[in-house]
Amino acid sequence: MTAKIISGTEIAKQIREELKKEIAELKEKRNLIPGLATILVGSDPPSQVYVSSKVKTCEALGIYSERHDLPAETDEPTLLGLIDRLNKDPKIHGILVQLPLPKHINETNIILAVDPKKDVDSFHPVNVGKLMIGEPDYLPCTPHGIQELLIRSGGKISGAEVVVVGRSNIVGKPLANILLQKKAGANATVTVCHTGTDDIAFHTRRADILIVALGKSNFITADMVKEGAVVIDVGIHRIGKTAEGKAILCGDVDFNAVKEKVKAITPVPGGVGPMTITMLMLNTLKAAKLAAGLA
Repeated sequence: MTAKIISGTEIAKQIREELKKEIAELKEKRNLIPGLATILVGSDPPSQVYVSSKVKTCEALGIYSERHDLPAETDEPTLLGLIDRLNKDPKIHGILVQLPLPKHINETNIILAVDPKKDVDSFHPVNVGKLMIGEPDYLPCTPHGIQELLIRSGGKISGAEVVVVGRSNIVGKPLANILLQKKAGANATVTVCHTGTDDIAFHTRRADILIVALGKSNFITADMVKEGAVVIDVGIHRIGKTAEGKAILCGDVDFNAVKEKVKAITPVPGGVGPMTITMLMLNTLKAAKLAAGLA
């Protein structure tokens, strides 16, 4: 068996075309343009690349964007003041503070300062709680992207045994909550494995759908997966360079070995990654609609 490749690049492209059309209609019929503000403190290279990609995607989809790049020495009161101003700005429907922040800034204070209605990353405790009770305004971007990959690739989620490896606040915990909800595209039986799990392989071998987000390169091997499972690899690791100097990347799953055993699998790169920014754009559109009383 050779697995079907679940292309996040292609699925993200489909969703972006849908968003672009809806955003254009919103502008034409309601004179409403969704707005996203990004805040980057410092010059961390991966964060700069990520923020630039967000701004570029906004431009491609017709979303108004503001980029606020602040020096690394920016103090917490200054950052909180900027967030307060953006909270009150009617042009801005979504606010994204790029993490991680410099060590002298308390991330929790910053997350709490963002208006929950503009928290398009869905990190604010209000939005975390609304997800828990099944009434979210927004779903966290990477977990929502994973759910869309499963839905749009034809995976059966309802009734499936889903195993999530990793319990981070950004991926593992919210993803488990999304997939166990009594809703379409969910209603699964979910197990979460983590560093305290005695025998991870015992659980992963039971999985109809295995989602791996633990941050260890090639951790999941072929003997740890069930024949015919669907595997979503959230990890991304730089493990070397080609002769031309291009980065060699891998995920948390031993892709070449596992793809011969499973029904479907995401590649790295080109799997989960493209979905995260796409879901951020979807949340920004929804935030604009909520602000206008249209959602």
